[in-house]
Amino acid sequence: MAQNRTICTKNNVDYISIRRAMIAGARTVEEVKEIAGACGECEGCKADLGWILASVCGCKKVSLEAVVNAVKAGADTVEKVGEMTGAGTGICEETGEPCGKCKPLIQNIIDLGR
Repeated sequence: MAQNRTICTKNNVDYISIRRAMIAGARTVEEVKEIAGACGECEGCKADLGWILASVCGCKKVSLEAVVNAVKAGADTVEKVGEMTGAGTGICEETGEPCGKCKPLIQNIIDLGR
């Protein structure tokens, strides 16, 4: 799991804010700029926005592409996406408990189909 830290140093936008923007439907740098307020141009944005946008589940290293493909293949619940990809089925490194922090994002991907 990624620790919360500032990604956009110009506008002081942190990792959690970017993930929340993704839960709200952001899938591109332009959408993250609009929803989260990231600049998209500072060194932090250039270094990190790409991998953040490409990842859904850090615990299981599941990509956005893999989740979208699972949804396109018929996974219509968070549980079915988890069965197909492993996303949302990880154990939190901090607590040893089931994590599931990516489940709202998985649900959004199901809802939007992207």
